[in-house]
Amino acid sequence: MAEFTVAVADTEAGVTRQVEVSGQSANRFVGRELGDTVDGNAVGLDGYTLELTGGTDDAGRPMREDIRGASLDEVLLEGGTGYEPSRDGERKRVTLRGREVGDATRQINVKITEYGPGDAEDMLD
Repeated sequence: MAEFTVAVADTEAGVTRQVEVSGQSANRFVGRELGDTVDGNAVGLDGYTLELTGGTDDAGRPMREDIRGASLDEVLLEGGTGYEPSRDGERKRVTLRGREVGDATRQINVKITEYGPGDAEDMLD
């Protein structure tokens, strides 16, 4: 059974809250890709719409949009998600997770795209 920590970002208020999700609510995220939308009921935000923006797996490897599936991939990076070079022209091979939420995913980052009734902060507390 899937268990995630979902970091919900409220961009209007500038606040992020973490919510533990398991069971049927967590299954709503499995198989979704970065950029997909999810109903806010999965984290207790009735009437809200959430967009998947990122995440990490059980070893802390970040998800990356340009890698298909939920598997690991070794990518040669010049910068961006997963690697910050210390000088110009520096590259590094880094192991990253694909853009699909799978069994190895432990944290999912989402942002609120459509607001529903009520205050999001009160509903998440």
